[in-house]
Order: sequence, then structure tokens, then C-alpha cells
Amino acid sequence: MPAFLAGCPVGVNVPKSPPFWSAGAYAARRPFLLARGRITAALRAWFAKRNFVEVETGTLQISPGNETHLHAFATDLIGPDGKRQPLYLHTSPEFACKKLLAAGETRVVDFARVFRNRERGALHHPEFTMLEWYRANETYEALMDDCAAVLAETARAADTKEFRFRDKTVDPYAAPERLTVAEAFSRYAGIDVLATVRGGRGNKAALAAKATKAGIAIALDDTWGDIFSRILAERVDPHLGLGRASILYEYPLPLAALARSKPGSDKVAERFELYLCGIELANAFGELTDVAEQRARFEAAMAEKQRIHGERYPVDEDFIDALGRMPQASGIALGFDRLVMLATGAQHIDQVIWTPVVEP
Repeated sequence: MPAFLAGCPVGVNVPKSPPFWSAGAYAARRPFLLARGRITAALRAWFAKRNFVEVETGTLQISPGNETHLHAFATDLIGPDGKRQPLYLHTSPEFACKKLLAAGETRVVDFARVFRNRERGALHHPEFTMLEWYRANETYEALMDDCAAVLAETARAADTKEFRFRDKTVDPYAAPERLTVAEAFSRYAGIDVLATVRGGRGNKAALAAKATKAGIAIALDDTWGDIFSRILAERVDPHLGLGRASILYEYPLPLAALARSKPGSDKVAERFELYLCGIELANAFGELTDVAEQRARFEAAMAEKQRIHGERYPVDEDFIDALGRMPQASGIALGFDRLVMLATGAQHIDQVIWTPVVEP
């Protein structure tokens, strides 16, 4: 929301923001956009120097992704005979990139245009750029090292010594803090979250009791994951990525998504998230290659999506087939527009997108 709209009473007529292409609005945005170009070029060179192959994955997919709370844009592919096939604009290039790993690529990177519905705000835009890269036969710790290097490379391209958002700053050249989810929940919320996980499943009643004792309000229909997310948002996130980046790793298995279990553990997965200035910037996995387990997770997520949102997305059977042939790998998805925001000091994602979607 533009600053001059903040705090306006509901129903009061306010002046409409000028279009992004108007002389004054564009002049204010142009420095951010030029910096975006420099950052893009610098990171492309960084990945190329490390033998990553830059790919361009297709936007139209059979499945946009199978996460409970992600919403896709749907369309139809109409054949010459008039028959319609439902397709979606992808929410991530993940499925396609993993198919390329199955095909034999070992290091791929994609500056992918992706689409997510029901998302709009200072940090969200319905069409944005996801920077994703994958390393075959390498651990997800290698991605942690990548994150530190990418932040420094971005800072050099933007000619800045600090990343900032509102009143929070980060030194992009400082080594990121690394802490486990269990450590963060204990430190900032006083909650032993892994005590509520057994056999890969979360005990809702146990976590609800701990959250209530910590003064966190919960709803009767909250799932274990809902309660976890509320604790994370209210008590943990505000402390992450202050002064230096934070890497929050070893997510509980109920939130593994497409990540494999940590070897020898029935409680945590090889998943981490990168935070700067209290903002979640990237999500990484030691990739799951167990076909049966991945199918079961997709089906569970889609059942939950149907329960909450009244819709579900198909499973991409071609992806499931490729997953069984994919080598061990690690992969990460980084919100590129957010990275540019932090490097340039922009306060709204529309400032760093060349032609943002215009709201009526």
C-alpha cells in the first residue's frame, strides 16, 4: 500500500496512485530497476563461473505444485480439435528442474517467472522471479555456503554495505548465523517443538498446550502445522536476520515438504530457510527421492487443501516418474525480487518489478 494510504479510514475516498509508467513514478523507481539489472548480470556470471547451466523451464504445467497453502492461476490448453486440457501457471520451476536432473544435468539455475494467486502486498506480487538452483550429488550444506556468497555478490553489484528493510539492517558480507529450528523455538519462544514430533508426525495437543502456556492464541481447528507457523511468525521470525543473515535449518518432519529426512532422525528433515531483516528469503531442501514417500506427502497436502480451501491440484505423474530416476541432490528457491529490495532499500516489491500488475 502506498504510504499516503496508510491509516486512511475504510470508505474514505483517497487519491489513486499514479500508474507505474508515469514520468514521476517511473523516475522514482528507475534506480531500483537499474540495480536489479546489475544484480541479475552479476549472479548470472557467478553461477556460470561455477559451471551451472542456466535453464528456462516452461511456465505451463500439469501441476502448479502440491503445497497446501499455495494458490495457482489456472488455464486451458485447447487443441486443434477443440479439446481442452486443464493446465496451470507454475508456482515454482522445481518439478521441471528436477526432471532435468533426472535427464543428466548436474548443476542447473533458473531465473524463473512464477505465479501465485491470492498474494499481494509489500513483499508479495502475483507474478515474480524465483531464483532456483540445484546441485546433484551435493549436500544442502553446500547451499548454505552458496547463500553467503550470493548475498555478498549481490551487495557488490548494488554497491552497498548493508541490506535493509524498514528499520532493520543486515551486513551482507557477514557469515550467516546458523541455528536449528529446535534451538530457535527454545531460545525465542521457550518451546521444545521436537518433543511434539514422533514418528514423523506432529502431536497437535502437545504443541497446542505448549503454545497456550507461552501466551500464543490458537484456534480449535488449527492443525499442528498451523500452530507451528503461528509460533514461528509471532516469536521466532522477528529475531531472524538482524545484523547478519540467519539460516534456520532442520525443520520438523511434518513440514518436510519435498525434503528428505535427516539421516538417522525421525524428527527433522534436511530443510532450511534463509532470513534477512526478519524476512524469509529462500527455502532449501536436501531433496527427497523416495517416490512412495513423496506421493504420500502430496496426497496428504492435497487432502488438507481440499478441506481448507475447497480445491486440489493434480499430481504430476511425469514428475513422480522422474523423481525415481533423479540422483541425490540439493536445491533452493530464492525470492529474487525480495533480494533486490533488500539490496536497494526499496520498501515495496512493486518498486523493483519493471511492469507490476496494475490493480483496478
